[in-house]
Amino acid sequence: MNPRYGQAALRAEHRREYCHAPEAVFNFPFEVEHITPVALGGSDELSNLALACRACNLRKAAHRSGLDPASQAVVLLFHPRQDLWEEHFRATAPSGEIEGLTAVGRATVTRLQMNHETQLAARRQWLRLDLFP
Repeated sequence: MNPRYGQAALRAEHRREYCHAPEAVFNFPFEVEHITPVALGGSDELSNLALACRACNLRKAAHRSGLDPASQAVVLLFHPRQDLWEEHFRATAPSGEIEGLTAVGRATVTRLQMNHETQLAARRQWLRLDLFP
């Protein structure tokens, strides 16, 4: 486990910082990922770390940008330290989909495949249990 997990999890209120899934429903701790990847000059400072699930972490990988499907422009992905989640995303009930409200939000939803079938099924359950958003 990342030695910064405790600090990152506390700051994130034990929620994934990209898709906002609650850590409480999992039987293992989330991962700590680099917002700006080390390969692109990112540091191990807490300000560059975010709590992420395995799926988001793997799909984000060493990317800082993604394609906005609406404009076809390449834009920076959501940055949990600089951006407000509510400005870029909206969770819709009862579908469980996360809708990108901005180019940043749409590119992040696309790059991280936030509306993958398995994630939607889980999110619908979390909505029913009032654990999400």
